[in-house]
Amino acid sequence: MTARIDHGTSSGTFSLDGETFDVENNVWVVGDDTECLVIDAPHSVEDVLAVVGDRRVVAIVCTHAHDDHVRQAPALREATGAPILLHPADEPVWRLTHPDVDPDAGLADGQLIAIGGTELTVLHTPGHTPGAVCLHAPDLGVVLTGDTLFNGGPGATGRSFSDADLIVDSIRRILFALPDGTLVLTGHGDSTTIGAEALALGR
Repeated sequence: MTARIDHGTSSGTFSLDGETFDVENNVWVVGDDTECLVIDAPHSVEDVLAVVGDRRVVAIVCTHAHDDHVRQAPALREATGAPILLHPADEPVWRLTHPDVDPDAGLADGQLIAIGGTELTVLHTPGHTPGAVCLHAPDLGVVLTGDTLFNGGPGATGRSFSDADLIVDSIRRILFALPDGTLVLTGHGDSTTIGAEALALGR
């Protein structure tokens, strides 16, 4: 089978520091016709499973632990039997949403996750949150950036657990080292490329 990336959306809210906003999240599923990885678990298990279809979910990979990305992770785990993977530096953020539920395993910089005949490399890109990660799939020419890099620049900072200087350093040092043609699949909004964002932000 040939690995591919399937896409859906899921609408809900994001809450932090006493404020709540309406948001629409991208749902990304990486795999082949038999098995897949789910990237984040936002507002609705049904929205995620609509993209998964009848495939076996191997893991739920969290780009970071803001509630609009992990709210349904435990319910999705229950529905699929798949483990939840989260970088350990994001555990304090995870606890804001799930104080009594644990992820199953950690993510580490440079870790390889195999799925559908391809591999994703975990890139630890702190700044939006301490444990934010991106997932680079060189065979597919894409990087899934969660809320670290958007079409239009870095993800938001200025809230608890975020660091504006650190996110820019992560983007310039780690993401802008990828080939310019790499497609950037974001946690919200439209896709972009590494080259376009490097040109806008400056390497």
